[in-house]
Amino acid sequence: MTTASTALDERAARSDADDELAPLAERFLLPADVVYLDGNSLGPLPAAVPAALADVVTRQWGTDLIGSWNANGWWEAPLRVGDGIGRLIGAAPGRTVAGDSTSVQLFTALSAATALRPGRRLLVTDPGHFPTDRYLAEAVARRQDLEVRRIPPPGLEEFLATEGEWVVAVSYSPVDFRTGELYDMAALTEATHRAGALAVWDLCHAAGAMPLHLDALDVDFAVGCGYKFLNGGPGAPAYLYAADRHHARLETPLTGWNGHANPFGMDREYTPAPGIARARIGTPPILSLLALEAALTAFDGVDLARVRAKSLSLTAFFLDCASELLAPLGVEAVTPFDPARRGSHVALRHPHAHGLTRALAQRGVIIDMRAPDLLRFGVNALYTTHRDLLTAAHRLRDILRATAYDPTPPPTGPVT
Repeated sequence: MTTASTALDERAARSDADDELAPLAERFLLPADVVYLDGNSLGPLPAAVPAALADVVTRQWGTDLIGSWNANGWWEAPLRVGDGIGRLIGAAPGRTVAGDSTSVQLFTALSAATALRPGRRLLVTDPGHFPTDRYLAEAVARRQDLEVRRIPPPGLEEFLATEGEWVVAVSYSPVDFRTGELYDMAALTEATHRAGALAVWDLCHAAGAMPLHLDALDVDFAVGCGYKFLNGGPGAPAYLYAADRHHARLETPLTGWNGHANPFGMDREYTPAPGIARARIGTPPILSLLALEAALTAFDGVDLARVRAKSLSLTAFFLDCASELLAPLGVEAVTPFDPARRGSHVALRHPHAHGLTRALAQRGVIIDMRAPDLLRFGVNALYTTHRDLLTAAHRLRDILRATAYDPTPPPTGPVT
């Protein structure tokens, strides 16, 4: 073992021995022979979910049948689960609703935000945003006769200083989904408000991985998925946050019966429910919604500040692993070393990222990649260890040394 490997091994052992969050790993059902570093795409199965879901299927649905809408609280689930998510994103009760997909929730948020600022003509989004965010910004702009401006987050304040009076809303994510770079939500939200515009945040790569303070930051709208760091399962429902100051004037583009003030009155005309309940649309997906509710119990009693501290320790350690073990083999770290600018995944660049991702999976290390050349290593402080990351670095080093990977470019479609 090299001197570098020995030092990293000793550091991993010390860090894991001092880890106060280590017992939380028991709240997840992870295969013993797998190093799972893809929770930033799909969180693993929380231990509480199978029993909860079995109860929903066999008793609530199987025995109580339609009576479960009342007896088992199905009707209130979107608001109840929304409040559970709200506790993780710094939102007071009554400001978050769960249900539908991230795409639907983002369409709702952007449409509602632009309706609140009539007369303005610019919708700002990040040119490096996740594709859906960019597509939906264009879709909302077409429907409301707006112009989309693509401004990277570091250039927002300068842009707003010259054209801010025309900006209706700004749509960003605090974490770059490719590189893991973290942006300053507070500064960008404040700059947006100085221009009289509204701030819309996509929290998919942040919620559950770090403290978020939506109320304190005066955020206007936010959305996020339930299946990444919240561990709600594949296709888990998303959520929408709206600051309470906007509730009275909140116009949702999809006026479903669940968001009606009198949903069972079957009124001819639509009257929105009070508060965030008006953002409900159709009948909620109860099975997946209650699976998400059970998954959120993994955060019971957890201080997200400690989660963030461990996440930064993990990512800093892995960046050091990359520098010591992988850089000599042509791997470049893309994620910032500055902890104030780093989310909860590390991206490494290599021209054969697809082949390396597949080769790692064959050796029990699960990560993902983003075309054309980024390998993403996600860390979740609830279960990831420093030893996991050192193992991943060693196995990637061995693959590179032996050229034990397929250099064929990735196919179109899902990459695993």
